[in-house]
Amino acid sequence: MDPSSVRLPSKLCHSDRDRATPVGRGPLRLDGLRSLHRNQGGTAGLCTPREELRVSESDVGGVLDAPLKTDLRVRLSVMMFLQYAIWGAWLPLLWDLLMNAKGFTGAEVGNIFAVGAVGAIFGPFIAGQVADRWFRTERFLALSHLIGGGLAWKMASLDDYNTFFWYALIYGLIYSPTLALTNSLSFHHLPDRDRDFGKIRLWGTVGWIVAGIGIGQWLLHHYAGGSADHAKDPQVYAGMADAFRLSGICGITMGLFCLFGLPSTPPSKSQDADNATVKALGEVSRQPLLTLFLIAVPVSCIHQFYFVHTAPFLNTIQSELGGSGLATRLNSIFGIGGGGLMTIGQMSEILVLALIPLLALTLSRKKLLMIGLLAYAARMALFAYAPMLGGVYGMSLVILGVALHGFCFGCFIFVAFMVVDEECSTDVRASAQNLFNLVIIGIGIIVGSKVASSVAEWASARVAEGAPWYEKTTEMFQVPMAASLVCLVLMALLYPSTGKKEMSS
Repeated sequence: MDPSSVRLPSKLCHSDRDRATPVGRGPLRLDGLRSLHRNQGGTAGLCTPREELRVSESDVGGVLDAPLKTDLRVRLSVMMFLQYAIWGAWLPLLWDLLMNAKGFTGAEVGNIFAVGAVGAIFGPFIAGQVADRWFRTERFLALSHLIGGGLAWKMASLDDYNTFFWYALIYGLIYSPTLALTNSLSFHHLPDRDRDFGKIRLWGTVGWIVAGIGIGQWLLHHYAGGSADHAKDPQVYAGMADAFRLSGICGITMGLFCLFGLPSTPPSKSQDADNATVKALGEVSRQPLLTLFLIAVPVSCIHQFYFVHTAPFLNTIQSELGGSGLATRLNSIFGIGGGGLMTIGQMSEILVLALIPLLALTLSRKKLLMIGLLAYAARMALFAYAPMLGGVYGMSLVILGVALHGFCFGCFIFVAFMVVDEECSTDVRASAQNLFNLVIIGIGIIVGSKVASSVAEWASARVAEGAPWYEKTTEMFQVPMAASLVCLVLMALLYPSTGKKEMSS
């Protein structure tokens, strides 16, 4: 057999962070090559500045297929679990807490949602530069979460709008960048991102669900006397402040874990001292990242549209289609105030993330992204038209639409983060991840929330008085459905089939 081979240019000899990937195989870690080279009689160094090392796949197959070590898998999984438990503890309850317990107006609550997203806009320019140039990623995460945990605990007892507003702003600036940095840290240490990252990231979804169920059960048994009939009592709304206390505990735990439990991840200092964020912007301006970032802007708004309107939509359809008993049964299982039927979407997210390593072996990045966009369109189509069927059929199709959340998130947003990591230089990956996080969380939450409210008002104005109840939801959900289809067509036409992953396949 004539084995294919890998040529390692001389610049790879000087960086443990660089990787060489033979066609059709997984990433090759240079520390494994050093050991191989020494065993074959080479010198202690991998190569000199003018040398190249030629290694056949048959010689290094074991290195190429190196499994993810159990210790590393556990540490990265715990990191993801805590990272999203921090967020999942309070986000589903924030609207009710601020409106019904703290007495803020709708406009004030909207401002707090928006100011929280400001952190995703400005945070990347700070965190990306620090993590890529100056500071170990795990230490930056530790400091951020220790401070963020303290802020979250304090926010539970704040009743003044102005004070809460400024705390929310500072918290957003501190927490938002950590979402992308945990991805960047994982990509740095995983031997094969296609095979391993999905298994790691799904623990973030598990953390979100566990935190949501935990606070829901706490509210049910500690404030509602064990009965979902008291879910809207004043003491339950007041008890929702405990969600911030739970988040604070998780945040401080995460900070300590980052400090003592995560592997060392030093900054990737290149020979020049250029600004990491500026360099990342330069790389984003090239294909396929340019198309990906441009399409991600409307997709992020569609994503936020789902989170703004789905819960009230499900409440309405349960009542109108005679499925209200389902909500009571779900509350008895998952507690109160935890999102009810929307939890099905997070359950499906776990399944899809677990399948991503298998899908990535057979489908290109472009095809996976298009599957995600198709899922966005199908979900909104089911929400728009299924209620017309009524009864069990309508309810079942709506639940199917909720379950499509796993494909929306897994095949588009999750895969998009992988593409960003693959297409960027090693010394700006943290900055590039934060820039994409800016689009999804920053622009998505701010612009998406405004668009969602405007579309709802527009849909209400179009529906005549006395029309069937579902006409408003049909008009409303047709808008993001059409936008998703436009994004799908643009992805098919503009996204190149010559990205690094597509070429290696």
